[in-house]
Amino acid sequence: MASIPQGSSTQLNTADTGNNTVPLIIVTILFFMWGLLTSLNDVLIPHLKSVYTLSYTQAMLVQFCFFGAYFVVSLPAGALIKRLGYQNGAVAGLIIAASGCALFYPAATSGYALFLFALFVLASGITILQVAANPYVTVLGPAKTASSRLTLTQAFNSLGTTIAPALGGMLILGTAVLTADQLALLPAAEQAAHRAKEAASVQGPYLALAAALLSLALFFAFAKLPKIQHDDHADLSADMASNKESALSHTHLVLGAIGIFLYVGAEVSIGSFLINFFGEDNIADLKEADAAHLVSYYWGGAMVGRFIGFAVMRYVSPGKTLAFNCICSVILVLVAIFTEGKLAMWAIIAVGLFNSIMFPTIFSMALHNLGKFTGQGSGVLCMAIVGGAIVPLLQGALADTIGLQMSFLLPAACYVYIMYFGIKYAGIYKSAPASEPAHL
Repeated sequence: MASIPQGSSTQLNTADTGNNTVPLIIVTILFFMWGLLTSLNDVLIPHLKSVYTLSYTQAMLVQFCFFGAYFVVSLPAGALIKRLGYQNGAVAGLIIAASGCALFYPAATSGYALFLFALFVLASGITILQVAANPYVTVLGPAKTASSRLTLTQAFNSLGTTIAPALGGMLILGTAVLTADQLALLPAAEQAAHRAKEAASVQGPYLALAAALLSLALFFAFAKLPKIQHDDHADLSADMASNKESALSHTHLVLGAIGIFLYVGAEVSIGSFLINFFGEDNIADLKEADAAHLVSYYWGGAMVGRFIGFAVMRYVSPGKTLAFNCICSVILVLVAIFTEGKLAMWAIIAVGLFNSIMFPTIFSMALHNLGKFTGQGSGVLCMAIVGGAIVPLLQGALADTIGLQMSFLLPAACYVYIMYFGIKYAGIYKSAPASEPAHL
């Protein structure tokens, strides 16, 4: 999933003129790591669903706890970064995320509840990382090349989300040798032993991730990164032109926050159900480990689409591009719902390609011309990422009642709203100032 764009009110300390290549590499690895960790949830959900015999609603508590952390931690993370500074804040985020990964070891023997807590801790660390690390991308080099650096880091975030399902399928789902129906035929003692073995399959991969995060924290702590100063007097001309009392007085921000909520919810919800969807008899009848490799195509499409969208939006209105992508997404989801076999399978995978530009486009359109309320508006949009917690849970409830395939009507409805937002504000940049931040 795309990382959170930050406002333009940070600047590089002019006294720092060192070579920024190594710091940029380290920050880019951060983007890759949180993309990988986020996308691994798509493998964990069917795995834990099988291990603990969960309903779809119960299984979606994985995303509820993970993305719920964005809502709970975003504002405290901002206060923490203000107190510790961006570099030390990133180190703190890495250590907290590593702690969450380490908690998977005892969770494998303690039950589902500890898994959920571990995911919340992990996501809390990632939230802090996003608040701390994003400003570095724009200042690690000349301002004229900031856009290309942002594109690079976004691509590595998408690379992480692309690799994770295939990697998780091999290391976690590859250990499962019995289906739920086969497991139910075993004596209780053998069932318990098999479930314990499958639950333990997450220990090695997540301990390795914890070690990687701690190593990255060490490198980040000692890296000679530029000092970033925050400008509390941003865009005074825009301030004078605005007589609004708060960020929420701007209609396009409120509608954009709803768009972020629904977009993240739809993207995460689709990814969360893909492995189970591909396992349906009338779709592809794939084993979980085989289906996990196909999930990588969903996230890989977002990576490819980001570069296509970056080029297209140099000539086409971002709002029109957003609306077009939503129309394509709705059509593809409906095809996946009302057809069967490979057509349905590839239709839902192709949605990832059109997801690509949605998050940064909605985000930047919602922040357009907020002036002194840009920081407040950014916080509102960051909290709206909680859609990744709510929408999958709602789709899980639908899957339990009307069936998995029909439950995809919910993300289709989400895209319909985002299409409306894109059309309504298609002309928002017609008078955009030259300093308007570029789309990623």
